[in-house]
Amino acid sequence: MRLVPEGVVIEQVFGDLADTRLEPPERAVIAGAVAARQREFATVRDCARRALARLGVAYEPLVPGASGAPSWPAGVVGSMTHCPGFRAAAVARAAQFHVVALDAEPNDPVPGGVLRRVAGAREQQWVERALATGDGVRWDRLLFSAKECVYKAWSPLTGRFLDFHEVELRPVGEGALAARLAVPGIELDGRPVDELHVRWVVRGGLLTTAVTVPRRPAAP
Repeated sequence: MRLVPEGVVIEQVFGDLADTRLEPPERAVIAGAVAARQREFATVRDCARRALARLGVAYEPLVPGASGAPSWPAGVVGSMTHCPGFRAAAVARAAQFHVVALDAEPNDPVPGGVLRRVAGAREQQWVERALATGDGVRWDRLLFSAKECVYKAWSPLTGRFLDFHEVELRPVGEGALAARLAVPGIELDGRPVDELHVRWVVRGGLLTTAVTVPRRPAAP
């Protein structure tokens, strides 16, 4: 199963690149950070630069806004993610997609107590059942990543915060989760949206989740 549909471009890299460049506004944002954070910041923006180039869009400084997410060039929606040893960016045309969200996590257990803080009772039950199968997927980490990904989709669409417990996830097939939103706030193509769909893959010790919301074709 594809993580993202046609029209979404992903660029990724394992580790940090030695040869990267930042625009002056980006350098100003990261100037006071430790060297490791500066390399991570620059590498994920290099991924974004290459993804935008594949889309045929000129790069513009990706400076974090109030929510921590950057503003993308006009006509583009996108998302960046990083976790230990991995950086990636996904972009698409805003004419084709309302939003693109991407998140990556190591396929490792979440720290003790985290599952209870981010999952409701029904979510904890299916995570525990899934972990008991021993299929190699860290379902607790998957749930955490999927909720992070849903927030990355929610935030640019609404400009508002979304709590972990305002989203309830459930498996709906291989590599897919449904995310039921417990709060109103999204209206797309003239209709309210109360559920988003998360795709996920696990490869090489890395768990990656994505949310994409295509635009409906205009009525003839």
